[in-house]
Amino acid sequence: MMKKTLKAKEGKDNRPIKTWSRRSTILPEMIGFTYNVHNGRVFVPVYITENHVGYKLGEFAPTRTFKGHKGSVQKKIGK
Repeated sequence: MMKKTLKAKEGKDNRPIKTWSRRSTILPEMIGFTYNVHNGRVFVPVYITENHVGYKLGEFAPTRTFKGHKGSVQKKIGK
């Protein structure tokens, strides 16, 4: 993935870099680029800032969507 990052930096390419590697650590060289990280179903765009350095790419592309607990809405309406 570093090859793609360095190539994009040299060519001033603004297109997102597509990756399936969720376990890759975000390095300072990646700041300012957008990565399309695969979450198991679709690619999620992740823009890298200084605050992201040291984390993993997968931490910013959630794999599950939380839709809420079904019973809590029913109880509020009934009261």
